[in-house]
Amino acid sequence: MRMLICAELILLALVFPLAALAPQGAVDPKEIIDRADRLLRGDSSHANVEMTVATSRWQRTLAMEIWSEGTDKALVRITKPKKEAGTATLKVESDIWNYLPKIDRTIRVPSSMMASSWMGSHFTNDDLVKESRLIHDYDIVTTYDGERESRSIWEFTLTPLPDAPVVWGKIVYEIEQESLLPIQALYFGEDGRLRRTMTFHDVRKIGGRTVPTRLLLVPADDQDEYTQMIYHDLEFDIPLPERTFSLSQLRR
Repeated sequence: MRMLICAELILLALVFPLAALAPQGAVDPKEIIDRADRLLRGDSSHANVEMTVATSRWQRTLAMEIWSEGTDKALVRITKPKKEAGTATLKVESDIWNYLPKIDRTIRVPSSMMASSWMGSHFTNDDLVKESRLIHDYDIVTTYDGERESRSIWEFTLTPLPDAPVVWGKIVYEIEQESLLPIQALYFGEDGRLRRTMTFHDVRKIGGRTVPTRLLLVPADDQDEYTQMIYHDLEFDIPLPERTFSLSQLRR
């Protein structure tokens, strides 16, 4: 299967003024990228998300609930359609498990499968349940500061630190200067080839924060395919019981 979001996914809390980031006239790439990396999770979060996957052969839409706590804990559970409901992924620190309700089996995901897709999407296990924040795994430099398409933007290039547990050879982020929101992220393989592009859309206030609520991921080798994630509900910095991120909860 192909997909975090990222979470990894998955990705991917951005709403205080630029003056809080660095001295006037200065730009701190690590501060800005760290905010982009924490955009949809905060210290803890709960979200209802709709994911649509389109390939050359089929298209399907899944509804899911996502809980997260910091960068070390995440639980993703499919709620619709009925035949997929209950399928879940749990990440606690460096350990990842999938629960398959049809066979009532919990499977630990080995590190060799981090680059594999999740639930048939174009996201990977690494995206949704990445082991650490971007600022811990990448060297970050500003490679463009100016106007593009009538917007003032920064472009930051991220290259992996030695021995970092990452799957990308390079990531290029484009951030709007006025809002500090991400516009797009380009992901390159170790061979330097562009592998996929993530774009951020439909900015609105949700959960008390202004964030993009639609993420679109398109593979470079097939522009007709995509994975889209739409955030319908999102709560930040909420108390979550410790049992939320347990194997017993994974199987519920």
